[in-house]
Amino acid sequence: MSMADRIQTYAQLMRLDKPIGILLLLWPMLWGLWFAAEGQPDWHILIIFVAGTVLMRSAGCVINDYADRDFDPHVERTKNRPMASGRVNSKEALLLAGGLSLVAFLLILPLNQLTILLSVPALFLAASYPFTKRFFAMPQAYLGVAFSFGIPMAFAAQTGSLPAIVWILMLANLFWVIAYDTAYAMVDKPDDLKIGIKTSAITFGQFDVAGVMACHSCFIAIMAVIGQLQSMNWAYYAGLAVAVALIVYQYALIRNRDRALCFKAFLHNNWVGMVVFAGIALDFQIFPR
Repeated sequence: MSMADRIQTYAQLMRLDKPIGILLLLWPMLWGLWFAAEGQPDWHILIIFVAGTVLMRSAGCVINDYADRDFDPHVERTKNRPMASGRVNSKEALLLAGGLSLVAFLLILPLNQLTILLSVPALFLAASYPFTKRFFAMPQAYLGVAFSFGIPMAFAAQTGSLPAIVWILMLANLFWVIAYDTAYAMVDKPDDLKIGIKTSAITFGQFDVAGVMACHSCFIAIMAVIGQLQSMNWAYYAGLAVAVALIVYQYALIRNRDRALCFKAFLHNNWVGMVVFAGIALDFQIFPR
């Protein structure tokens, strides 16, 4: 394999060609940072966190494929991934994941001690999540905690504190992650049942669609409560209203459990995260604190 081919293979292993995971990790971090800074974040913190999001999502993808290296060859959607197809070995994957994590850690060293301390559980959650699919009936909930850790880290970096709103925002994001990742798991449900992997789509059983919509509803409801607690105005709620319309469209996509449409619904959540952020940012812009 030439150097160019190897770089391309590593990029595929890091899923840089599929940025949806970066975006789904990025939006809640941005929500947290904008709330923490009341719409005026420190730009060096923003740059560090955006770069860190890309690096940690990439490292997480590598660890995920390492953990699933014996399962992925048996799943239609994943059988051609670099590790599943034998183009990358375990040693290479571990070295790449370690290198990405190290660079991400170096990025936050200029920030305060609380942010650095929070990076430890964040790294643990990201590294351990892929293995929960072997024993935990709802690994999407574990992923939700991992994908929410940018929120307390953003507050810590911006304010040096962790107010109560941090945990409420994390709870909202937890429900959102369970919702969209269950739709994602519905794509692989037949394959996962055969090989014995546990997912929320399997745990919900015949109520998988209802479970997705219930989690979306909890997400929107908690975000509305956050709006009240943070004294947000009409622009914020307009963003939530658009998010509700997008979620209704997702219901139309997943209700018949068509695998291609479930995957489309999963990808569509990028727009949900974006409009929620747009509402937050616009509200702080129109109604400066």
